[in-house]
Amino acid sequence: MPSPTQRALARVPAGLRPFLLRHRRLVKFLLVGGVCFALTTVLNLSLKFTVLQQKPVVALTVATVVGTAVSYVLNRQWSFRAAGRRREVLLFVLVSVVAIGVNDLPLIVSRYLLDLREPQVTAFTQEVADFLSGMVVGTFIAMLFRYWAMQRWVFTRLAEPAATPAEQPQRIP
Repeated sequence: MPSPTQRALARVPAGLRPFLLRHRRLVKFLLVGGVCFALTTVLNLSLKFTVLQQKPVVALTVATVVGTAVSYVLNRQWSFRAAGRRREVLLFVLVSVVAIGVNDLPLIVSRYLLDLREPQVTAFTQEVADFLSGMVVGTFIAMLFRYWAMQRWVFTRLAEPAATPAEQPQRIP
């Protein structure tokens, strides 16, 4: 039975398949990132318009922490298929703390240095500036940093791929 990845690849135009196969780790990382981006966006907006109305940076940070925890599980199990190491979690947390700071920085600049907040701008302008700076620019820069750092320091020991039946050693009775 084909895996979900194999079924998805069967639907991709034939000319694009070699590129996707050559860069499969990056494609998986981006898919995980897309799911976590959607989760982070929903959480950020939910927090920002309810309990953290006056604290947009805190709302983004909390949402990003939750998205990061989900991304750890998905990246470890699927994107990088990493073999377990004790220090992996610590390295992931350290990289993620830096990435969360990178993610928050454009929102901080937008809100507090450029003063794109009420009453200097309309509520609509403030929300657009917050979304673009925090969720789009911040997430993009943090994603580039995370991919580089995860490959360089966190998921360095990959799990061995499962052997196909033809590659499995024959048992001699």
